[in-house]
Amino acid sequence: MNILQALFFPPEQPGGVSSMVPYIRERFRKIGWEMELFSLPKRIRNKGHDDIAFETFDWRPYEGHAVVDKYVQTFKDYIWWTKLRLTGQKYDLIHAHHPIAALAMKRVFPDTPVVMTVHSSFEKELILNGRIPADGPEHRFLTSIYGELERHADLLMTVSHSFASYLGQYMRHPERIKVIPNGYDEKRFKPISHDNAVAQLITVCRLVPAKGLDILLAACAELRKRNRPFVLHIIGDGPIREDLERMAKQLGIYDDTIFYGYMLHPEELMPFFDVFVLPSRAEAFGSVFAEAALCLLALVGTDVGGISEQIDHGVNGLLVPPENPTALADALETVIADPHFRYEMARAAWNKAKKTYSLNRVIGELKQIYVSFGGSTAAAEPAADPAEG
Repeated sequence: MNILQALFFPPEQPGGVSSMVPYIRERFRKIGWEMELFSLPKRIRNKGHDDIAFETFDWRPYEGHAVVDKYVQTFKDYIWWTKLRLTGQKYDLIHAHHPIAALAMKRVFPDTPVVMTVHSSFEKELILNGRIPADGPEHRFLTSIYGELERHADLLMTVSHSFASYLGQYMRHPERIKVIPNGYDEKRFKPISHDNAVAQLITVCRLVPAKGLDILLAACAELRKRNRPFVLHIIGDGPIREDLERMAKQLGIYDDTIFYGYMLHPEELMPFFDVFVLPSRAEAFGSVFAEAALCLLALVGTDVGGISEQIDHGVNGLLVPPENPTALADALETVIADPHFRYEMARAAWNKAKKTYSLNRVIGELKQIYVSFGGSTAAAEPAADPAEG
């Protein structure tokens, strides 16, 4: 089969999609499938001029709001770029990983099956980051897009059951959403035996309010009050970095906290630490938890979205309520004070991640889906990469 993987961001951008899709392409190409990655370069701005109309709702009442106008213009730009770069190309199937990519591809290739994986909720992120109000016009516009996707995509998929339930609120047939949790190439993750005298905590994320790092810093300040030594490593960058650094100084934990900024391959550093912690306020899946588990780290996260599907509380990690620094401090104190318990949870998390979040599983499930849309079963016969054995 000849398949196009249609992304929004270029594959070198951080995030769950970028940490998975290029490896999916590599595996499929090893077994003889043609697979191409396509995305919208950041330099493409205000090039598209197609008239935009949606079949399931009228977007004009939302016009004039910055988020809506930018979204529609980006949709136009994606259509323009697709026509410029892909006119004359033929694909057996297009797998889109962003709503704009899916809708643009269906416009340019109306006769080609388009399957779509919804990886996250843009509107929830904007609300949690304080950029749009809940139930405001931007929110209503962005959730209306899900109905448009349902109308045009040949199959809708997402990454967790909790997020499928969220999407289902905006669709006529929520039962048709297929859940395929993310998967990761185990060869990228190499646990390293180590014995840190002081517990090393690590978090990896974009520095935005939705990730709850203000709660993490408050919890770490509580740990310091309890005389529990730690070092907190924060990998990532974003608009609130200066605010977080200022908060760490005000709380008296700046000397215990290291801000690294953006790092392309944090999995190369993670195995040297002890505990991965991220108190997100919402998370469709939380790819970095699976990645941390494959690095043999103990997991501490909030009981939200896909995080709670990855962590079995007390077995392979600890779950705490969101917006609760004291509960988070209690959980961190537990894993800091008991290295044996910490290791047993890390081992359980590693075992679950290898079984449930392996790239081999994703490849197998995607093969079945791709073949069901017209690919030959013969093309799917070499089911395993020789290196997988």
